Amino acid sequence: MEDGEIKMRKLKNTIKARAVIISCILVVLFVPVIDAKPVIIGFDEKIDQSVLIEHGITNYTEYKIINAISADVPESVSKQLKKNPKIKYVEEDSRVQIADKPSKHQPPQPLQQITWGVARVKAPDAWINSTGKNVKIAVLDTGISNSHPDLNVSGGINLIGKSKNNKWNDDSGHGTHVSGIIAARNNSIGIIGIAPDAELYAVKVLDAYGNGYISDIIEGIDWAVQNNMNVVSMSLGTRTYSQALNDATANAYKAGILLVAAAGNNGDGNLSTDDVLYPAKFDSVIAVSAIDSNNIAPVWGADGEEVELAAPGIDIYSTWLDGGYVNKSGTSMATPFVSGVAALIKSKNLSLTPQEIRSALAYNAVDLGDTGRDRIYGFGLVQTG
Repeated sequence: MEDGEIKMRKLKNTIKARAVIISCILVVLFVPVIDAKPVIIGFDEKIDQSVLIEHGITNYTEYKIINAISADVPESVSKQLKKNPKIKYVEEDSRVQIADKPSKHQPPQPLQQITWGVARVKAPDAWINSTGKNVKIAVLDTGISNSHPDLNVSGGINLIGKSKNNKWNDDSGHGTHVSGIIAARNNSIGIIGIAPDAELYAVKVLDAYGNGYISDIIEGIDWAVQNNMNVVSMSLGTRTYSQALNDATANAYKAGILLVAAAGNNGDGNLSTDDVLYPAKFDSVIAVSAIDSNNIAPVWGADGEEVELAAPGIDIYSTWLDGGYVNKSGTSMATPFVSGVAALIKSKNLSLTPQEIRSALAYNAVDLGDTGRDRIYGFGLVQTG
């Protein structure tokens, strides 16, 4: 009997011990990572897989254009990474947004028209010699409508969401509007864009509400480089500085891509402050401000020493969802005017470098505001020649 009781006690103790072990395993398996935040991790040299393994980072996006990845990691891991000598930076993956103002939809026009903005930059004069043919323009935005009769989209990619795919169709309207300004077809309906024969590529980096992350923009720029784009048009911005985004735009510029971005709609009317958003604020990017039909910049337009060119941006009529058209305002609308004019210059001479196109844009601009380059209009109103 005594031996039997001893065996029974040992059996019970064994069962309890196993139960405790199983409970601990379950706790470890199912404790949620509640403090994980999206960050961009830059490496001094190449991306070191051993560092990622050491810190348990397995689900991430790796870039080719810069030595960096983006991932969701706990704050504690971010702090540890910042102490690692192989890490160049760990920065918050901040939000970016479209740079337009509220507007009212307009009924579609039955006959093709040349809008005031297209006429103001003298695009029709340039069409005799150049229409944007053989120039590839990546529109980093909310996508482009794949069924609008006034647009011809050559391809694209969707870079937002957990399940990234090639469904780059616009679910906002913003990207479609921007694209019409650049390259609405010369097809006798609606409008005609600045460079009607340019090749549009929809790089969806913003959601239906016009929001995205810096990591999405970097991935979009990366895609543009890998797919041999000539121009990257970005009607978006953020107030947050990012070393990763700075490196990405600089490397893309060196790789032969002209980058154009909205200066922003957050101007305060005070010329002593600098309101220009990123990425427009970077040296490698052309920052574009907006003007109205009287060549005057709105008070909400961002100003700063980085502003390089001004373009039409108030009451701009362009393509929209469901085959429609709409008037919109903002530096979002001004940006594609510069992208389109750049395409016309490039199309006329495909051997031109981004630096040479940039110089031509500055030289051709009509001076506005103070004599010479200023903080509101930059070199002035963009012109085709």
